[in-house]
Amino acid sequence: MGRMHRSKLVSALIDVPAESHGREVAFWAGALDRDPHYEPDDPDYADFGEVIPGVTVMVQRVDDVPRVHLDIETDDVEAEVRRLEALGAERVAQIESWWVMRDPAGLLFCVVRVQDPGTFAALSAPWPDGP
Repeated sequence: MGRMHRSKLVSALIDVPAESHGREVAFWAGALDRDPHYEPDDPDYADFGEVIPGVTVMVQRVDDVPRVHLDIETDDVEAEVRRLEALGAERVAQIESWWVMRDPAGLLFCVVRVQDPGTFAALSAPWPDGP
């Protein structure tokens, strides 16, 4: 059997411009009945934790239009990006260790490194890396 990598859906991010960020965080805190967590070195992300097992919800401050995007976590970013390209996605931009991509309908999503090793090991799916 050839080389394999694993991946799974890890996050749903609600992307909003700076002027809407505070109101959006307050709304989702009430809607989800959860307090947001902020990393001290990255206040652009309000993290509400796992709303269903293995999937977190965050409100992200962006310099763009409001939207929702999904993150797929993987133990091999390049192999997962190639797998998703074969399904019809396209690369948009590499940012640090992850890729911003577009699905066939034009919606943005990201392919990121493993965020929570324990949950990843329990819930991720295996994929062949190709021929």
